[in-house]
Amino acid sequence: MTAAPAQPRIVSVWFPDLAMDRWRRITAQQRTLPDETVPVVLAQAGRHGPVVYAVSVAAQRRGISEGERIVDVQAIHPDLHVEQADAPGDRKLLDRVAHWARRWCPWTVRDGADGIVMDVTGADHLFGGETAMLRDIGTRFQMQGLTARLAMAPTRGGAQMLARFGAGRVICDTEDLEMCLAPLPVAALRIGADTDRLLQRLGLKTLGALMQVPRVALMRRFDRLAEEINPLVLLDRALGRTADPLNAPADARHWLARVRLPEPVIDPLPHLEALAQDLCVQLAEAEQGARQLRLTIYRVDGEWRSRDVATASASRDPAHLLRLLAGKLDGIDPGFGFDLLTLEALRVEPLALQQDHLEGRRDAQRDVAALLDRLTARLGPDKITWSAWVQSHLPERVEHALPALGHVARQAPVLDRARPLRLLEPPEEIAVLYAVPEGPPARFRWRRVAYLTRRHEGPERIAPEWWRDRPGTRLRDYYKVEVGDGRRFWIYREGILGDGRGGDPRWFMQGIFA
Repeated sequence: MTAAPAQPRIVSVWFPDLAMDRWRRITAQQRTLPDETVPVVLAQAGRHGPVVYAVSVAAQRRGISEGERIVDVQAIHPDLHVEQADAPGDRKLLDRVAHWARRWCPWTVRDGADGIVMDVTGADHLFGGETAMLRDIGTRFQMQGLTARLAMAPTRGGAQMLARFGAGRVICDTEDLEMCLAPLPVAALRIGADTDRLLQRLGLKTLGALMQVPRVALMRRFDRLAEEINPLVLLDRALGRTADPLNAPADARHWLARVRLPEPVIDPLPHLEALAQDLCVQLAEAEQGARQLRLTIYRVDGEWRSRDVATASASRDPAHLLRLLAGKLDGIDPGFGFDLLTLEALRVEPLALQQDHLEGRRDAQRDVAALLDRLTARLGPDKITWSAWVQSHLPERVEHALPALGHVARQAPVLDRARPLRLLEPPEEIAVLYAVPEGPPARFRWRRVAYLTRRHEGPERIAPEWWRDRPGTRLRDYYKVEVGDGRRFWIYREGILGDGRGGDPRWFMQGIFA
């Protein structure tokens, strides 16, 4: 005899004061909180200045609501205490809470910006029943300093409406769903201000009144609305007439290899090879490659030490990773020894399985990436750089250095004119000893040495970048000059006589040719 399938049970958890609860918990660790009678608001940027993002209990009692301008509220309440909101931090907290809530069931998902939804079908008996489960959920969130409103219903939409607009912790069965939802306002559907206003004008103020209206009339009225704000679609989902599945994201996979030792040791090097091979096997099965690794040793006195390494490209070569890790062991204090080592891939990237060349030819790209990794691990990320190219007229702006790890090397732009191998940054001013009316100086002094110009090429005029330079910036005339001993320089004259942008033109040394 086949057992009947379990009825769906969805729990909705709403955090009405999530932003304020998080701010209060963080601030209490740093300084004294304002008195409970002081109205506190969190502000974020608006179109016409800062607006209220979240309010405290004291602010709610004074009638302060979200969306009001801070200057308007301060004019009415001079004792208003304003703090800066952190909306991205609130979303990250909610994501962590959604994954933490999988202690009650395996399917949890974030619900907007202030709630989570859990599919607890068949899991309530593990906690002593539905009532005991809701009590446990509310107690644990209260211990975390979060104000939570809970509801359980057979549909996702029903649980959300009851949690936000119901009276306390509500447990609704399938046969009582319509009766539980009927007293709720139509705003519980979260249909938007315009649709809500239209229903209010039609006299449909509750879900019960909306259920009594013939569907044909409502379908003609709302047939062009999107599903996300269509009251008929949302009501059908809440009542279980149409499917509203809970698509929970998969758990983040942790790439971790560990070695437990029977007794404390001092030197971690003999155990690194096994760690690297174990981690690379895990990465190979998933066709992933490590970009950032962390080696951690756990000492017997309860302390731990870690070292991080990064790679220029995704890698799962145990020998290469072992060389990188071996160079990071200096300076690790093992104390009285350690009995646990872990190697974790903090960041991974897709790396497909590749067949080696049949003729034994080496991959030049892999060799370059391995060299960058070893040099960076030994010298530091700021010491190993390569050039990044920017579209600019001025030579000193075309190229700038970026750390080799984390940035992709790009091919240098093709120039239609010769440029020196070495550019001086910033350009160095030269003293003109003998000038000619047109062309470069016949004699000039640079770094206390006088030079005689034998031949020259130019000028090449480069105008200021008007969208970037300050007003009054002077143009440049570049010359390639050869001096008496055969050396070739790249010099330029800044400005021309009578351009109205300063006094006499000045000469600078920009670069040196091979």
